[in-house]
Amino acid sequence: MFAGLLSIPEAVLLGIVEGVTEFLPISSTGHLLVVGDLIGFGTSSTSTAADTYSIAIQFGAILAVLYLYRIRVWSLVRGLIGADAVGRQSLVRLVVAFLPAALIGAAVGDAMKEALFGPVPVTIAWLIGGVFLLWWRPTNGSLAFHEISIRSAFIIGVAQALALWPGVSRSLATLIAALAVGMTMSAAIEFSFLLGLVTLSAATALDLSKHGGDVVDQFGLLAPLIGLVVAFVTAIVAVRWMVGYLASHSFKVFGWYRLAIGTICVVLLATNVL
Repeated sequence: MFAGLLSIPEAVLLGIVEGVTEFLPISSTGHLLVVGDLIGFGTSSTSTAADTYSIAIQFGAILAVLYLYRIRVWSLVRGLIGADAVGRQSLVRLVVAFLPAALIGAAVGDAMKEALFGPVPVTIAWLIGGVFLLWWRPTNGSLAFHEISIRSAFIIGVAQALALWPGVSRSLATLIAALAVGMTMSAAIEFSFLLGLVTLSAATALDLSKHGGDVVDQFGLLAPLIGLVVAFVTAIVAVRWMVGYLASHSFKVFGWYRLAIGTICVVLLATNVL
């Protein structure tokens, strides 16, 4: 890849990676880091712009969740203005769940990024998560989205903070916690996705406010926008598939996938490809 450029094929590739992996329990950040390394995305002169673009492209996945869960999002909006009691209860729980990752990220996010944003920490997280998913036997609870306690929402939020380690997967951490506090599978998936909507929106807005100009200066508008559209479309496909799949299957396929990609990364690291 030429320094300072983002070609359309590379934008499409990164959009596919983001859209497919953002809401699956396999870590989009880990995938973007590894794929970015493999294609040389983000030279020393464009690393800030590349990091910002990797966050900004999440906006495509955000739009996908807004579209797929527009009825629930409208309920949350109505709850905000006091016109929907269930929406208000749900919104309060999402805000409580958002706070731990926001506060921890603000306090130590830069230090964690410096220490953990690399192929070795990602590979370790993939392998540990894979073993966990093959061992884990989740129980399907009975609580709906708005029925969990404030304490349970906070627990889910603390779990989400674990995903500050790239490779852990925000989706995986929140799904595990949501099921552990007694939510049904469908409610846990919806809560995880909408919590991701809030968290990713905040992270994207914050990073774009700081470095959005760098993305345009280095990569222009066309390629980044194409990547965002691709992320939107592929996220819709991935979310719909995951919801249908987990309705009648376990998480084991994701465990095997994490072990497989982690093993591939071990080989790539051993051969100095990564």
